[in-house]
Amino acid sequence: MEFFCFHRDRPGSLPLRDALIEAHWAYMDGFEAELIARGPAFSVDGEVLLGSVHIVDLPDAAAARRFAFEEPNYQAGAYRDVLLRRWRNVLGRTMWEFPGLREETNRYLVVGLGEGEPADLVAPDQDGLIAYGPLLSDDGTAWLGTAALLRAPDDEAARGILTADRYADIEVYGWEPGGRR
Repeated sequence: MEFFCFHRDRPGSLPLRDALIEAHWAYMDGFEAELIARGPAFSVDGEVLLGSVHIVDLPDAAAARRFAFEEPNYQAGAYRDVLLRRWRNVLGRTMWEFPGLREETNRYLVVGLGEGEPADLVAPDQDGLIAYGPLLSDDGTAWLGTAALLRAPDDEAARGILTADRYADIEVYGWEPGGRR
């Protein structure tokens, strides 16, 4: 089962995160085979670190909760909250399989939160998609939104990959690939 995990930073937690960077990476190294994508999220101008994204394939929701809540930054209080949802890997690949992942370009995390009739279940025809899929309830039966990592010219273009009137809110963040790879 695939899960989208977005640890959102507590204001002022950057010194704590800096002190724990090796512990965080070592923890994530333990999930190397399960990770689909990972990396820090920023304000769209790239100036303020706002959190960490991890998309991971784990056996069940209990394993996903352990993954999210045993993470060293979470344990130390660096995060204010965690968005953890089932997710479906529509593209069927990891971020490391995306051509040009490490090229200098604008990359974004887009999270559309919704309810009711599902929207945007099929990935848009866009070469810039790094990861894309619906956010789902724990049992996988209810659509709760969509999350994507992508390259785009700017934040408005990134926002535009989702059908705006189908979501209660669309959040856009700057994003960078993370990890040691």
